[in-house]
Amino acid sequence: MNYFKKIFRFARPYRKYAVLNIICNILYALFATLSMVSLIPMLTVLFGEEEKITVPPVYDGIGHLKSFLEDYLNYYITTTQQSHGAEYTLGIMVAIIISLFLLKNLFNYLAMFFITFLRNGVLKDIRNAMYKKVVELPVAYFSEKRKGDVIARISSDVLEIQHSFLSILELIVREPLTILFTIVTMFSLSTKLTLFVFIFIPISGVIISMIGKRLKKQSDKAQLEQGYFLSIIEETLGGLKVIKGFNSENYFNRRFRSSTNRFYQLSNKILNRQNLASPASEFLGIIVIAILLWYGGHMVLVEESLNGPVFIAYMALAYNILTPAKAISKASYGVKKGNAAAERVLAVLEEDNPIADGQGAAEKNSFDREIRIDHIDFQYEEEKVLHDFSLHIPKGRTVALVGQSGSGKSTIANLLTRFYDVQKGSITIDGTDIRDLKLHSLRGLMGLVTQDSILFNDTVRANVVMGKEDATDAEVEAALKIANAHEFVSNLPKGIHTNIGDSGNKLSGGQKQRLSIARAVLKNPPIMILDEATSALDTESEKLVQKALENMMKNRTSVVIAHRLSTIQNSDHIVVMQQGRIVEQGTHTELMLKDGTYRKLVEMQSFE
Repeated sequence: MNYFKKIFRFARPYRKYAVLNIICNILYALFATLSMVSLIPMLTVLFGEEEKITVPPVYDGIGHLKSFLEDYLNYYITTTQQSHGAEYTLGIMVAIIISLFLLKNLFNYLAMFFITFLRNGVLKDIRNAMYKKVVELPVAYFSEKRKGDVIARISSDVLEIQHSFLSILELIVREPLTILFTIVTMFSLSTKLTLFVFIFIPISGVIISMIGKRLKKQSDKAQLEQGYFLSIIEETLGGLKVIKGFNSENYFNRRFRSSTNRFYQLSNKILNRQNLASPASEFLGIIVIAILLWYGGHMVLVEESLNGPVFIAYMALAYNILTPAKAISKASYGVKKGNAAAERVLAVLEEDNPIADGQGAAEKNSFDREIRIDHIDFQYEEEKVLHDFSLHIPKGRTVALVGQSGSGKSTIANLLTRFYDVQKGSITIDGTDIRDLKLHSLRGLMGLVTQDSILFNDTVRANVVMGKEDATDAEVEAALKIANAHEFVSNLPKGIHTNIGDSGNKLSGGQKQRLSIARAVLKNPPIMILDEATSALDTESEKLVQKALENMMKNRTSVVIAHRLSTIQNSDHIVVMQQGRIVEQGTHTELMLKDGTYRKLVEMQSFE
């Protein structure tokens, strides 16, 4: 229940539906009890066991309410039979029973009607909160988590909470009230018989609770397993070409089948244990009913302390407890499963975000002087990537970072954009530490083109305008021309309104990269970060895009991470990195004259 207390905050906007649900549940419980009590007058008329009373009884206060109601009922039956006959009286009693059952079911429907808005509203808001949190969490979080597990938490775990939500409201309102009203009525009919029943209720409760003891633990395992096989699906769809190219279908089939088999075994255990709740509670209830029949029959036939119609109605009331008791036992298992799901959902919602706006973070809408990287260190888990790294980037300059794979070039781009935070030292823009700037403001100053062209299953236009949503079609086409993408986009079936498929897979690698460049061009930021921006282009496209990039970078500050050294020879400053340290820096001409690491890299590439 601890996790559900935290989940309940999502129900606040829908509390009016909760109140209406509770009111309808109270009325349902009331009419459910009255519908059983209404059997007494019908059976009294049917068997002719009413006491003949011809004078209206007098009400003597709450202490004599039971005897007053009994006398009034007998008075009504006596006088109605005398004036209209037994058949008419029986018809009246049947009409009352039908009316009470109708009201009971009407309020049952209304209770379910109102809770639907609550359940679906909570489902929507938790999913929205989860998605918002997923978007806000740092990139580092997802390098440690399986994507499939996150998807499982947003989809199936949230759905499990929604189902459990209904169970909780039944658990705390409708079914307990039905039982309470029924027991109060049973006490009013026969205190002795009701006390006798109470001996067996705790025994039933202990047996039922034993059945559901391990349910939460097994639900945890099942939900983790579901996250695992969803991860396999996500990886399979992302790497289908590699799987087919290396004939690895059998290997991935085995992995997936192994996971679904474990999920199958766990689901069987959970459902079988859950399904045991209803028949177990019903069987225990029937045992109590059987004992009641024996003891109540003794009271009617031997002691004659109870009349026949009251005893039959009493038995109906006792059976009336069985349905809510079954619902409570079933709902309690649902709550245990939902508690496991709530724990997993809250683990994401309550995850600390180390890369967030600090207190008093400032807005910055312009870049005026310089970027300074001062003595920074950085490591991914145990692997140290940067060692005491410093760099000065004046406004309007193009600085290129070169070096072998793993030298830390892309890490600089990740730190500049605050996908990760430095662990030692600082990065400042115009003298302000980037950790003291609002994230949205910082990233608004930067355009980013990554090594992997990341596109979305949407139109060309939607992909290009991500950094400037209010851009006109003319601005989009101008950006496409600069990125050398206008020609191929014009030839698409619907031009800029053509859907490019999942991850842009309807386009070639070079076309995808040129759209990524167009996206950065349209944003028109003062600082441009190009992380291997031309690596996916063919030679002809590379030359055209390189020229466009050079034109674009004339009036802005650029950090270019390059593998192909031919693309950065005109840079104002080239930094050569090796194992997270700067080994050389200068212009292309200066570095070639040094006859060091840079020259060796250039000569190696000239023979490729």
